[in-house]
Amino acid sequence: MKASLSNYRQSPRKVRLVADLIRGKSVESAKRALTFLPKKSAPDMLQLLDSAVANARELGLSAEDLMVKMIAVNKGNVLRRFMPKARGRAARFARTMSIITLELGANKKVENSKQKIEKKPKTVKKAKKS
Repeated sequence: MKASLSNYRQSPRKVRLVADLIRGKSVESAKRALTFLPKKSAPDMLQLLDSAVANARELGLSAEDLMVKMIAVNKGNVLRRFMPKARGRAARFARTMSIITLELGANKKVENSKQKIEKKPKTVKKAKKS
């Protein structure tokens, strides 16, 4: 249940702000947070999350049982450009791109509830009457 976005035209530092907000959350709460977040990368991150959920559905998993297990934002390609300055000079600047990798995993609450069901119930000892 992985999805990745390469060469996203925003710096990794700005994209990590959004990534930190959804890390460890369930899919539903992450979608809700991204819908109302006023950042440039939020709609693209939401699309990436939907892509990962679609990949999970292909494997037969439901979105309610998933959470954002891992999200990483790394530095991508760098476009180097020049901007004209005063007196005929040129200043060099860089446009850094990001590589975003998202991985979904099983929700911890669901795993714990399945383990509780599998355990055998404890037998209760009856108290002796005196």
